[in-house]
Amino acid sequence: MPMIRLMVFQMGGSLEDAHDVFQDGLIIMLEKIDSKDFVLTCKFKTYLYCICEHLWKSVLDKRRAAVNYFSRREEVESEKDFTENIDKKMYEEIFRDVFETLDPVSKNILNLYWQEISPQEIADKLGYTYGYVRKKKCEAQIELTEKVKRHPGYRKIISTEMATREVVH
Repeated sequence: MPMIRLMVFQMGGSLEDAHDVFQDGLIIMLEKIDSKDFVLTCKFKTYLYCICEHLWKSVLDKRRAAVNYFSRREEVESEKDFTENIDKKMYEEIFRDVFETLDPVSKNILNLYWQEISPQEIADKLGYTYGYVRKKKCEAQIELTEKVKRHPGYRKIISTEMATREVVH
């Protein structure tokens, strides 16, 4: 264990990392020894050290790959086109504007659905029947969708996107 701990420390690992690598190395050694084809041609500790070194290097490779992945992912997210943010804000405004035009019962039922409250709980809470709540929710969703599609801001975004696609293709 002291040799493994030193090797892991020198390569930037912790005591916990050294224990994990040592334990995994021992398990691999036991699996190798159980094999009928296994022949030990060097000292046991030399072989164990080589296994642990290989394990630790593979852990380091995986950690570097994870760091690279997350740093690239952050770069991609930060490089988003500013128009996406503008469009998102416009969509939210359109949705809020249209949502406010719904009748109070529809708004209330949809809000409760979006809070993942079951239809039966909504019916009990508001004093309606289960069937009424389900029907009203469907009608409200259809009305909301249709009003969003007719909203001038939504139509403007869609026409701009269509024009952009035509230019690109």
